[in-house]
Amino acid sequence: MPSVAEPAPARWPVLTFVLGLVATLVAADQLLKEWALANLQLNQPQPFIGELLQLRLIFNSGAAFGMGAGLTWIFSLLAILASVVIVVIILPRLRHLGWAVAIGLILSGILGNLTDRLLRPPGPLLGEVIDYLQLPNWPIFNLADMCLSFGAVTVIALSFFASRGLDGKPVPQEPGKQPEAVS
Repeated sequence: MPSVAEPAPARWPVLTFVLGLVATLVAADQLLKEWALANLQLNQPQPFIGELLQLRLIFNSGAAFGMGAGLTWIFSLLAILASVVIVVIILPRLRHLGWAVAIGLILSGILGNLTDRLLRPPGPLLGEVIDYLQLPNWPIFNLADMCLSFGAVTVIALSFFASRGLDGKPVPQEPGKQPEAVS
């Protein structure tokens, strides 16, 4: 008996999910940053989960490990470009829930930190990102950074293990060869 491949999910439910995820995570990121500003002293570690996870407020004008300090405007422009690419090119193609989660996490991380770079001192495109979580031997980070990291890991996992692409269609198992449909 021939089997028929499942149709790709409709576009609107996936887009609604991604936009809801992004709105929720960006709002949570900004609320946590405001909480950190109101409750933490600059560069003063405060135990949260013992020595494993500490709260430590810093203002980051660069990227991870303080790299690129002074190049904030470049990070801002790259974040704007990445956001536009995701919204204009990738989101309209999304049909797979796993990819929707991955892209939603990445977009949330980009927009969370871009919001800081656009709205925080010293000014638009030059604003410093508020970081407040510190693990041993790791740069201080925030919720937006976690979204970016988990999104990237999800993209890697989906690239290796997902049987369907962004559009929900089966991913070829061998170059030029379509996989058999699941019955």
